[in-house]
Order: sequence, then C-alpha cells, then structure tokens
Amino acid sequence: MAARLPSPAETTSGPSAPSGLTGLTGPPGQGSRPRVPLFVWCLGIVFLAMSLFGSHDKTVDGSAKPGTAAAPASSPGAHAPGKAGKPLPHSRPTRLLIPKIDVDAPFTALAIGSSGRLQPPPAGDTNLVGWYAKGVSPGEAGTAIIAGHVDTATSAAVFAGLSDLEKGDKFKVKRADGRTATFVVDSAETFEKDDFPDKRVYADTPNAQVRLITCAGDYDHSAKDYTENLVVFAHLV
Repeated sequence: MAARLPSPAETTSGPSAPSGLTGLTGPPGQGSRPRVPLFVWCLGIVFLAMSLFGSHDKTVDGSAKPGTAAAPASSPGAHAPGKAGKPLPHSRPTRLLIPKIDVDAPFTALAIGSSGRLQPPPAGDTNLVGWYAKGVSPGEAGTAIIAGHVDTATSAAVFAGLSDLEKGDKFKVKRADGRTATFVVDSAETFEKDDFPDKRVYADTPNAQVRLITCAGDYDHSAKDYTENLVVFAHLV
C-alpha cells in the first residue's frame, strides 16, 4: 500500500502555509484545484517498501554495505527494460534534463524520515528534484529513485508535465563525476495509492534503471492527498 508523505507539521516547524495552490496533476488543460493547502506534499512515495526488498544503501565506491541484501531482478513484477547500457560508478547526480517537457533542474538529496517515508523536496522551489541519496545513484546498477513535486502553492512545479513522457523518450542526468547518464523511457504509468506496486517500482535490478515519481489523479480533500502516483520507468542506454 502506498502512503502519502508527511506534512511539514510532521517534519518541520514554522508558521502555517497559505492555501490557494493552483497546478496540474495530469495532462495540461485539465485545470487547477484552488484552495489546496501547501502542506500537501504531492509525492506519496512508499519507502517502507525498502524493508521488504533489502537496503539499497551504498558505500562511497558504490558497493553494498556489509550485511545488506537486495532483491533479485527476478522479483515478481520487476520491470524488464530493453537493451541496457553499461552501468556507471556511484556518483551524486547534479542536474536532470528532460527536453520533451522542458525540465532542466538541479538535484537535492532526500532521506527517509523517522516515519519511514521519504521526506519531500523543499516546496519553495518549483524547479527542484530530489533523489534518494542512500540508494543507488542514477546510472549506477540498481533502481535509482528521483522524485519531484507536480505543483506548489504558487504554480505548477518541475514534474507538472511528467505524464507527457512516453516509451522511447529520452532524458539525461548530469553527475558529479562529470559523466552524463542517458535514459530511455520504458513506460509511464499511473497507480492508485492504495494499490501501489511496491515490488515492481522498488525492486533492485542488475542493470541501471530510474524511476521518476510524482503525484497524479484527483485531489482528495478528506485525505489531504492526491489519489494516484505517476511512475516513469526508464533504463540507462
């Protein structure tokens, strides 16, 4: 089961945020949803699933930490990409480039909070993506996780157009080691949060894959969250 990210009240302190969020959660032209409070972090990514498939924590050189285990690529529902490129060493990502949807965004490191959920990128920057920094890096063998907001309190955000990506589309990740990892999209799929395919999304892989994740669907005012997650599956070429 997928669960939403904690609100700032659960992770930060400070004055309450204004309401009046306007943004997109699907194809452009779907319209806006006024009066959605800023404390709704539209990612809803389940990282409790990490405990099911083993830790993805890496040492500096990219090898698994002693005592950790990763799920095999043959895990039920694991995504099978096309021909994959040779994996790269572990290296921090610095910039995400998706020409089709005009994304040119820097990265920030994300961590899992005490609740077991991935903490969200700062909401004040609409052009920012996050990556799970204790997991594999984009381009490294395994499943790298990149998350971004679909909207904020002021406007559409970095992943507002993510649903436009289709099989065969390419995007790039610039890395701190000076290399650029190029990925091709295998699929872009939307899942109900109460039926989120944890194993398929998070299972470890022998080749280099990436998941781009954001929120989608309708906004549920009673749950103060979006009803779906959009996941783009991609592999290194």
